[in-house]
Amino acid sequence: MLKQSLLKKSFLALAVSSVGLMSLPTMADTYVIDTKGAHASINFAIKHLGYSVLTGRFDKFEGEFTYDPAKPEASTVNVTIDTASVNSNHAERDKHLRSDDFLNVEKFPKATFVSKSIKVDDKDEFDIIGDLTLNGVTKSITIEVEKVGEGKDPWGGYRAGFSGETEIKLKDFNVKMDLGPASEVVKLELEIEGIKK
Repeated sequence: MLKQSLLKKSFLALAVSSVGLMSLPTMADTYVIDTKGAHASINFAIKHLGYSVLTGRFDKFEGEFTYDPAKPEASTVNVTIDTASVNSNHAERDKHLRSDDFLNVEKFPKATFVSKSIKVDDKDEFDIIGDLTLNGVTKSITIEVEKVGEGKDPWGGYRAGFSGETEIKLKDFNVKMDLGPASEVVKLELEIEGIKK
């Protein structure tokens, strides 16, 4: 009788413990953006006088993101960009882009993006809403993101990668230079691969 009672208590304790474990929220993994291996890029494109498209990138940036495939809406993103690393493949133009006509890198050497919320559109597609701080101005922007893939790498690590894009208006970020009506908007294209911590 005592043995049966002890067995019942043991099963009850096991059941309660199992329910408790099942009810615990899943934890999102943290990933470091792989800039060291050059598996990430922040690119931009803007029309030049309406006749062509000028492209460039920021060579130096860093950041992290959290991601749980079972709950992507709980993910977070945090990125810091070295604005002086702007590179449009033309030294004189880059010097001008660093001036107070554009990025004003002497006064604002860093740009940041911090996510605030994520809206899931589809299984591997979602919108990241967050604050972009650039040239001393902070504005909410939405980045349309698509998951590229995730899995183990050949070096024993685990990776996840995403592509994203958004558009920003130069005037919204206090850019003084007026490039004309065809060049008011910059398209940002992001390729982000992270290594799980």
